[in-house]
Amino acid sequence: MSATAAAPDSASTHTVANQPPPLVEYDLFTEDHALAEAVARHVAPERAEEARGELSALGRAAGSAEAQEWGRQANECPPVLRTHDRYGHRIDEVEFHPAWHRLMERGVAAGLTDPWSRPDGQLRRSAAFYVWSQVEAGHGCPLSMTHAAVPALRREPEVAAEWEPLLASHTYDYGLDRPASAKAGAIAGMGMTEKQGGSDVRANTTAAVPLTSGGEGEYVLTGHKWFCSAPMSDVFLVLAQAPGGLTCFLVPRVLPDGTRNTFRIQRLKDKLGNRSNASSEVEFDGTTWARRVGEEGRGVATIIEMVAATRLDCVTGSAALMRQAVAQAAHHTAHRAAFGTTLIDQPLMKNVLADLAIESEAATALAMRLAAAYDGAAAGDAQDRAFLRLAVPAAKYWVTKRATPLAAEALECLGGNGYVEESGMPRLLRESPLNSIWEGSGNVQSLDMLRALQRSPDSLNAFLSEIGQTRGADHRLDDAVKEVLSDLGDLDGIEGRARRLAENMALVLQGSLLVRYAPAAVADAFCASRLGGDSGLAFGTLPVGADTGAIVERALPTA
Repeated sequence: MSATAAAPDSASTHTVANQPPPLVEYDLFTEDHALAEAVARHVAPERAEEARGELSALGRAAGSAEAQEWGRQANECPPVLRTHDRYGHRIDEVEFHPAWHRLMERGVAAGLTDPWSRPDGQLRRSAAFYVWSQVEAGHGCPLSMTHAAVPALRREPEVAAEWEPLLASHTYDYGLDRPASAKAGAIAGMGMTEKQGGSDVRANTTAAVPLTSGGEGEYVLTGHKWFCSAPMSDVFLVLAQAPGGLTCFLVPRVLPDGTRNTFRIQRLKDKLGNRSNASSEVEFDGTTWARRVGEEGRGVATIIEMVAATRLDCVTGSAALMRQAVAQAAHHTAHRAAFGTTLIDQPLMKNVLADLAIESEAATALAMRLAAAYDGAAAGDAQDRAFLRLAVPAAKYWVTKRATPLAAEALECLGGNGYVEESGMPRLLRESPLNSIWEGSGNVQSLDMLRALQRSPDSLNAFLSEIGQTRGADHRLDDAVKEVLSDLGDLDGIEGRARRLAENMALVLQGSLLVRYAPAAVADAFCASRLGGDSGLAFGTLPVGADTGAIVERALPTA
């Protein structure tokens, strides 16, 4: 190189081209046609405009660059356990990044802990949970537990009168510096499982001893909890063995006199995903004060409605994760060119995207139908209540199972870019298995569905009535329903076939909803590929004739 030659301009070798813009500044509600249409059909007509306005405002907030940055920071800066202060005092506190608090503040303000204060409350709350949890899924855990705690607390009216207004508050009031009576809002957690039992909570050994000198219903607890999420919550529902058997208890972090209850956080769990949320092991040392909720020996019966509500959020959360994965994949391929054309216009990529979009829409339609049924059951509709008893475990089993393969395929649509943390896709993939495990794994859901069939005959009648609304509309759906009825008529070895039964029942329910409500292109492709057997095991194998262009256009967000 001569002395007079110009040095190369390093910037000229790094021109950024053919890279999609960030998917930000868009409305996660309005541009999700499957969600917006589901809300419109289930909400009362006189409240439709109000609901649409609220959810659109939340959708724009969720799609903002600011909120997306909160989600990234909360995930990349996980909580830290502080067992002692600088002077050696035991404090058992968990420190969160400020972004976590911003997410919680906005979620509480949006009513994600409050389906109780208005008609259509669960539907509107579930739709909002679906929208806001796409920003960051970890903080959805305490929001979900807080809303779900209320039905259990209502077993004890005096306790509910004290705590329900705080749990349903739209004000996020963080900190252990005050008792509940001095706060504007409260967050709830729960501690059910123990290391020796897991889902078998009847194996719990935590002991509850009545306080003879205290008021009626007061106890002290001794024992441990192997998985206690959101340990900085204001109050927890836990299961412990009382003299009369397994019983539900309320355990506040701060006692009415302002002193801290004994709540020893042993360590935080190092988890695959959900990293922004603190999950912990806790111990009670014999001085941990608790208030009984429900009768002694009726702990499972007391807690079951909380479990049902959190299972609904598992379905909704997985549907939301699927939608965000599809949105990211569709957005990327719409802006990325290869081999002479944009990826989204290439037939095979279009087949993959359409297949993913169908799975996402089916999950969304099912989640919103369950939420509407919760509102109906709360209003006294026996048919909706019976329907939920069977539909919730079937949906929880299937929808949460589908999240992981969908997230993996959506990541692949971004190629190597999707495997990089900055894309956000690895976070979705790590998060995707959570809801299939939380509140009972696949086996637990399948067996619970069998119990519903055996103990609640009305649940099967309600389920068949629901899917019967489309009888004759699609021969593939009709054939799939006949197969389910055949399985139900053969009880030999039914427990070993419970997963297949749960899968088929969820699929015919999704098919029925799509045939009734979705565009013909979506419903036809779903029935052909999920019920008609005309597809492969991988995504992207929709049969010839599927209107993949119309399906992908419906799923594509604009930003």
